[in-house]
Amino acid sequence: MRKQAAGGFLQHENCQMNDNQLLRYSRHILLDEIGIEGQQKLLAAHALVIGVGGLGSPVAYYLASAGIGKITLVDNDTVDLTNLQRQILHTTDRIGQAKAISGGYALAQINSEIEIVALTERAEGDRLTALVKNASVVLDCSDNFSTRHAINRACVMHHVPLVSGAAIRFDGQVSVFDARDLLSPCYSCLFPQDQHFEEVQCSTMGVFAPLVGIIGAMQAAEALKLIVGIGQSLAGRLILLDARSMEWTNIKIPRNVACPVCSQLKFPKAP
Repeated sequence: MRKQAAGGFLQHENCQMNDNQLLRYSRHILLDEIGIEGQQKLLAAHALVIGVGGLGSPVAYYLASAGIGKITLVDNDTVDLTNLQRQILHTTDRIGQAKAISGGYALAQINSEIEIVALTERAEGDRLTALVKNASVVLDCSDNFSTRHAINRACVMHHVPLVSGAAIRFDGQVSVFDARDLLSPCYSCLFPQDQHFEEVQCSTMGVFAPLVGIIGAMQAAEALKLIVGIGQSLAGRLILLDARSMEWTNIKIPRNVACPVCSQLKFPKAP
């Protein structure tokens, strides 16, 4: 049941949005799966985006435009001319500026009604754990295994869903690791943290510009679905894309019962 309240607010079961928000998010509200309730969940959510580069750019753009109420951007790098081929959040006149600050400025131009926190730092240690603890969803847009594993451990510790993406050359991948579900694998189940994986950087290997847009958009979509609680997430599945042939591969990821990160996962008892 909807009713128009004083001051131009539409009230619906104890939640309210003003007329401007109703217009801005009207195409979401028209979707039966989202509606007023779903959009309110987005407005109340906090997304932590770690890495404000190729993947983080489309991720942040779509989260901001969709109305995520609080977005925290974390990146200790600065904008470089070589970034602009694919990192669409940044512009030529912001070369040399911290990526988190540049990204925050861009998001504010899209949606000035949301809260944007720009952190020019490396996500690690207790600081990372504290950031993850206060998030509704974490989006890993980083580019190295040590950071990815640290993010995964923090998400498992605090039962926060993690949306992970990666892209190099013409190959991309995306998955969801949802520590709220005891049956869901974690990132370490897929890439054990005690095994060595060769680090590959786009600075030496290259990356197809639209690829990061495709993977980043998928990450944003998965995050929005998790927050609203619609559809089926990619938890337990890894999606691979070969952009040369535009062929997708869907791989099931089993939970490793001996995983040192999530095998001892416990949930607090209900009150």
